[in-house]
Amino acid sequence: MSPALFLVLVLSAGQHNGQGTLGCWTACQRHVQELALRTRVCQLCVTTGRTDAWVLELGRGKPGLPARTALRSAMTDLDWRVRWGALRAEAQVRGLLEPRMLADWVAEAPAKDEVLACLTAVRAAADAGRSPVSFLKDAGAKGGPATARIWARREALREALEVEVYSEEPSLRGEALLHLATFLGRPPARVLLEAMAQRPESGDEAAASALLQVADKQGTSAGRMLVQEATPPDQALINRLFAVYSRDLEKLQKGLASVDSAQRRATVQSLRRYGPLAQRELERALGDSEVLVRRLAARGLAEAEGLPLMEAAGRRLRADGATPDTRRVWLEVAATDKACEPFLLEVARDAGLPADARGEAVGWLAGCEGGGRRRFQVLSPLLKDAQAPVRAGAVRALAMPRSAEGDAAVAAALGDSAPEVVAAALGVVGQQRQMNQGETAVALLESPSPEVREAAVRALERLGRAQDVKPLAQLLQADGVASVRVAAAEALGSLGGPFAASALSQALADDSDSHVQHVARRGLERLGFRPP
Repeated sequence: MSPALFLVLVLSAGQHNGQGTLGCWTACQRHVQELALRTRVCQLCVTTGRTDAWVLELGRGKPGLPARTALRSAMTDLDWRVRWGALRAEAQVRGLLEPRMLADWVAEAPAKDEVLACLTAVRAAADAGRSPVSFLKDAGAKGGPATARIWARREALREALEVEVYSEEPSLRGEALLHLATFLGRPPARVLLEAMAQRPESGDEAAASALLQVADKQGTSAGRMLVQEATPPDQALINRLFAVYSRDLEKLQKGLASVDSAQRRATVQSLRRYGPLAQRELERALGDSEVLVRRLAARGLAEAEGLPLMEAAGRRLRADGATPDTRRVWLEVAATDKACEPFLLEVARDAGLPADARGEAVGWLAGCEGGGRRRFQVLSPLLKDAQAPVRAGAVRALAMPRSAEGDAAVAAALGDSAPEVVAAALGVVGQQRQMNQGETAVALLESPSPEVREAAVRALERLGRAQDVKPLAQLLQADGVASVRVAAAEALGSLGGPFAASALSQALADDSDSHVQHVARRGLERLGFRPP
C-alpha cells in the first residue's frame, strides 16, 4: 500500500456507516485473495466510501471462483453490512430476490452461524425500517421458518445489538440502537432505558451518544424523545442521562459567547440536538445580535416543544410576560416561512395583543409570498387601523412589491398625524426611490418629531439628489438632536460635493457630540479628504 493511499484511508476512517473506509479496505483485503481481483474491487472503498461496495462488485457479471470464494468468506465478516452485501451479491448471481436469499441463509444456517445469520436479517430489515416478519413476508418457502428462527433467538439478538449500542466505536452506537428498537417494535428511548437498567453508570456516555445519533437521524432531539417516553419509575435512569447531557451543554455554553458568529450558529445547531434539555441556552440565544442565530434558536425551541414553528411562535407571542423583544424575535422567525401571510395577518388582527406587536407583524408581510393588488386589499383595513403602530406596519409592508395603490397609500401616510406612520412612509419612499416625493421629504426635515426628521434624512440619502445637500447641511448645523445630526452627516458623506464637504468640516470642528464628529470625519475621508 502506498503512503498516500494509507493517508487517505486513515483520514477517512470512521466516515459513512459501518467500519469506515479503513475498515472496508481491511475487510476487502482479508476476504479477497486473488491479487488482480483484490486490486480491482478494494479501491471502491476509497472511491465510493461504502462499506459494501467491493462486495456488491463481486456479484456483477459472471463471477469466477475467486469472486465466489470471496463472497462466501465475506458472509462471516463481523460487519453486518459486509455480510448483507455478500448476500445481495449472491442473490444477484443466482437471480433471486434479496429477501429470498436472506431467508434461505437464515433457515439453513448451521447452529454455529445461527446468531450471525439472524442478526444479519434483523439489521437488514431494520435498515429498511421494517421488522423481520415484514421484510421476509414474501421470501418464499423459507420465509416462515427463518422468521421463527429469528424470534426464537430474540434474546441473543437483543444482547448482541445492545453490545453494539455500547460499542467503543461511537459511530456504531446510534444505528445499533435504532435497529434494536425497530426489531423490538418499541421507541428507541424506551429500549435504551431498559438497557441502561442492566448496566453500570460507566457506560452512560455511550448510551447518551447513541440516543443523540438516533435523534439526529429521526429529525428530533434526545430530550424530546426522553420527555415523550419518561415515566416516574424511569427518573433515576433519566437523571443519569441528564448528567451526561449537562456536561455537554456546559461545554457548548462557551460557544454562545464567541465573537465568531459562525461558531455561535454552530453552537445553537448543536444545542437543538438536546431539545428541552437546552431550553435555557436556546432562550439565551434568542437575544443574539445576529439574525441567523436567533432564527436557529427559535426553531430549536419549537422543536423542543414538539410544535410546528408557527404554533410555537403564536404561543410565545401570547404568553404572559412576553416582552417586546421576545415578540419581535418570534415574528422575525415566523416571517422566514414562505407561507407566512396567514399567521402574520392573524397576529395583526388580534386586538388582544399590544399594538407594537400587531404593527411588527404587519410590517413583516412584505417578505411573504403574494403581493400586488391582492396584498394591497389585505392591507387596506390595517392602513386605517386606530392604532398608529399597526398603520405604520401596514405602510412598511407596502414596500414589496410596488404598486400604484401602494404609492397612493404612502402619499397619504406622509400626512398622518402619528410620527411613526410618517417615518414608515418615508422609509418606503427611500427604499422605492420615489423621486416624486423628494420635496415632501425636504419639507419634513422641519417636522417637530426627531423620528420624522431622521427618516426624512434617510429617504433623501436614498434618493441621491444633489439639490438636497443644502437643506441637509443646514440640518446638520442646527438640529438639536444628535441622532438626526448623525443621519445628516452620513447622508452628506454619501451625496458628496463641495458644499457637503464644507458642512462636514464644520461639524467635525464645532459639533459637541463625539458620534457626530466621528461620522463627519468618516464622511470626509470617504470624499477623499484627510481631516486632522
